[in-house]
Amino acid sequence: MIKEITKDMSYQSYFSKSLDDDEIKVGNRYEGIVKSIQPYGAFIEIAKNRVGLLHIEDISISRIKTPYERFKIGQKVEVMVKSIDRKTNHILLTHKELLGSWEENIKTFREGSKVKGIVKEADNYKNGIFVELTPNLVGLAEYREDVEYGKMVDVYIKKIIPEKKKVKLVILQEQQEKRKIE
Repeated sequence: MIKEITKDMSYQSYFSKSLDDDEIKVGNRYEGIVKSIQPYGAFIEIAKNRVGLLHIEDISISRIKTPYERFKIGQKVEVMVKSIDRKTNHILLTHKELLGSWEENIKTFREGSKVKGIVKEADNYKNGIFVELTPNLVGLAEYREDVEYGKMVDVYIKKIIPEKKKVKLVILQEQQEKRKIE
């Protein structure tokens, strides 16, 4: 029987009930409920007494520092079973597979348009800044000193390169800075 989930429980303690071969299958989709969030991922209840791990790398294509950026305890979330280890009763889940492919996500964007994005990571060598346009679509903007992780920014889509699955962006100046220039 699955134990009550608490913040300080270990990964192993979530998986104490055996899985029947017919119950849960790889590829099945569920609307689950976030039961616990850890630095490495979120535990999602996908059925009564059936909890799986949604690893941080399976939440979205965008790099995130913590699952709290996407989820909160009690939130409903759509997930898909990625793998099952019937010996250990571990269920691994994915969310990013349900957010659409690069090709599907890019369809809503056009070169020359201005959109909002979230700063996700600055290149250590100051080559650029990764900006999330959707949870499964990230573009690279020219490096700027004045942006920080998690900040919502306006970006200009400079170039879309489908064959390389790349989006080149330019981070636009803040409204106040624009007024000073005009």
